[in-house]
Amino acid sequence: MKKKVLKSAAFASLLLAISCGQTSTTEKPEAQAVSDTTTLEIEKPQLTFGFIKLTDMAPLAIAKEKGFFEDEGLFVSVEAQSNWKNVLDRVIDGQLDGSHMLAGQPIAAGAGFGRQAELVTPFSMDLNGNGITVSNNVWSMMKPNIPKDSEGKPVHPIRSESLKPAIKTYNEQGNAFKMGMVFPVSTHNYEIRYWLAADDIHPGMYTKENIQGQVDADVLLSVTPPPQMPATLESGTIYGYCVGEPWNQQAVFKGIGVPVVTNYDIWKNNPEKVFVMTKKFVEQYPNTAVAVTKALIRAGKWLDEPGNRAEAVKILSMSQYVGADEVVLANSMTGTFEFEKGDKRSMPDFNVFYRYNATYPFYSDGIWFLTQMRRWGQIPESKSAEWYGEKIKEIYRPDIWTKAAEILVSEGKIPESDIPDTDGYKPVTDEFIDGKTYDAKDPIGYINSFNIGNKD
Repeated sequence: MKKKVLKSAAFASLLLAISCGQTSTTEKPEAQAVSDTTTLEIEKPQLTFGFIKLTDMAPLAIAKEKGFFEDEGLFVSVEAQSNWKNVLDRVIDGQLDGSHMLAGQPIAAGAGFGRQAELVTPFSMDLNGNGITVSNNVWSMMKPNIPKDSEGKPVHPIRSESLKPAIKTYNEQGNAFKMGMVFPVSTHNYEIRYWLAADDIHPGMYTKENIQGQVDADVLLSVTPPPQMPATLESGTIYGYCVGEPWNQQAVFKGIGVPVVTNYDIWKNNPEKVFVMTKKFVEQYPNTAVAVTKALIRAGKWLDEPGNRAEAVKILSMSQYVGADEVVLANSMTGTFEFEKGDKRSMPDFNVFYRYNATYPFYSDGIWFLTQMRRWGQIPESKSAEWYGEKIKEIYRPDIWTKAAEILVSEGKIPESDIPDTDGYKPVTDEFIDGKTYDAKDPIGYINSFNIGNKD
């Protein structure tokens, strides 16, 4: 039976006021439209957050530029980081108070792969937002194998089956087929693996001896930081990659590659990035954690309100944020996506920041990443079905999100209907490119349903 998350917004605010030491409320000038604002007693107002130059860092940029952090009594610096490892290390070491992160990073840190730490996420930053791009040469080999529509355009989604002739040609020429992804525990790694394996192209296994994840691989995957993807493709070091925006559209803009599939088609409305803090931080500064989450929820809502994306593109194009040309950012941020040059298609859900409960940290989203870590050998030993649920509840913190959202409801900033009625698990879904059924409450059955990968 589902558990009702929201009891009563007013009652919850009262409880929070008593338990968290809120000060009195101050009335907004627009009191008819927005009710009183709850002021939390902020334990740490000066904060520094990190991000990587990708469009899905947008909630951080918007929360800062639109004054949502300041509304909560927070004074936030937002700093670009060089790569995902640096992001992780700086949060763990306390140099950053929190950061835009790959969904798999806090999960791996708590599940035994890579550097270990107690990290938590109270906020999911977005849905979708990634693509797989191949070089022009590879595209020329793929294109004849792809069905065409009545206008002669490729039919989407494009399956990896069409990539097989290119892999064969490269192998016959004595070249291993190499593709890039951004980090071993990135959504991009699991998405490109999922896409390849769906048509029986082996993306390789991780073992204690081979931490590159290339055992038995038909395609050799390696790490490249997102902003370097187009240049690495152009140089011929890799023949394709999976990355977030704007780096797929940048390949189109530069004429060096063609995006062939988005992660919306690999897993419809999949979670992408999360906002992460240490467990120690949220325990030491609980009101601050709630206030940060409040500001980010408001930013997500603002991003998905009609008419705001053009302004968001201008903000993201600033050098201190993503720093890409507005025309490149607008290709995906304003509801379209360009595949082959000139083949621009409507894709209103390519970047989702609030709709479909995008900001809520669902346990089922986190468990999917755990199943993929186990499938590909990053989790080397079999785990019980119960382990998956128990582990993700240490990392995903919908309780913090719910406190923040209930206060926003009481302030009139979001409607009560925007708080999901959930036990933390999304319904069973088969909206994957291969039609597989995912039930987060049966992780072992899901892992065992695949032809390629570990079996438990």
